[in-house]
Amino acid sequence: MASDTTQIAAPYSTETVDAILRGSIDLHCHSGPSVMPRYLDHIEAMQEASAAGLRAVLLKDHYYSATPVTELLNKHYSHLGVLMLSGVPLNNSVGGLNVHAVEHGLKLGARLVWMPTFSSANHIAHHKHDVHFNEKFPQTTQKMLESIPLTVLDDDGKLKEEVKAILDLIAAADVVLSAGHLHISEIWPLFEEARKRGVKRLLVNHPTYVVDASLDDMRQLAKEGVYMEHSMCMWVPGSKFRFYDPEFLGQVIEAGTVDLTILGSDLGQKGNPTIVDGFRSVIETALEIGYSEADVRKMTATNAATLMGL
Repeated sequence: MASDTTQIAAPYSTETVDAILRGSIDLHCHSGPSVMPRYLDHIEAMQEASAAGLRAVLLKDHYYSATPVTELLNKHYSHLGVLMLSGVPLNNSVGGLNVHAVEHGLKLGARLVWMPTFSSANHIAHHKHDVHFNEKFPQTTQKMLESIPLTVLDDDGKLKEEVKAILDLIAAADVVLSAGHLHISEIWPLFEEARKRGVKRLLVNHPTYVVDASLDDMRQLAKEGVYMEHSMCMWVPGSKFRFYDPEFLGQVIEAGTVDLTILGSDLGQKGNPTIVDGFRSVIETALEIGYSEADVRKMTATNAATLMGL
């Protein structure tokens, strides 16, 4: 039996982590300007990613589409060697389930459409029923108007007509449909209709958090070819949103499969670890719990590239 002073070698070296980090893709970067407190802006996010060798970063703001910003960054900061991406978030600030916002965003170059996140009825219900919810999600720096709860289903449980029109635009542009913060019960009919209408790129963000997907739900999503992105901020030491342990990371990866799992930072909040530190930490954790370098590279780079058509 090893003595207390015996040092067990980590299953990786700094060089290994650096090598995996280079070429990684972050599909969940919360930089600013934002009504949420952020530690960096969009330009600084691109610079941080470039210094670490990331291949691409997708900027996410719950209140506006950062697509025009990414178009400018890709034109004027191309020397940094990072492809910047964004999408259209369908929250109250853009008119909710607004087909015109989607059409405009896609014309500008959006690569993804998020169903309602902060404005979803599901997110709002979680907020009302969890007295600690404010500690789990960053709050706006100033009080904002009461949200109008959004759902993709009508009173009869059928998909709303305006959602079908949005799905048609997503299919025609061949971009990604994210389920946002919809409840898993809403995601099934949404994705079923999306497939019927020709949407090929399906994503569920942090399926175990707010979305309330079980491991069995994730196994079914994987059978249907849906990508699942897990937020690094929920595993990184020092994160205000660290809710899960390494064992659970292994469980969600096994449920969603290595081939359909994406690890995105979901970082950028003031007071949290940096985006690159999040990547380093979760790469180390995945290696420690037994995943190979090739598997970790899939989950931090290859799968995201495939989903986004890079």
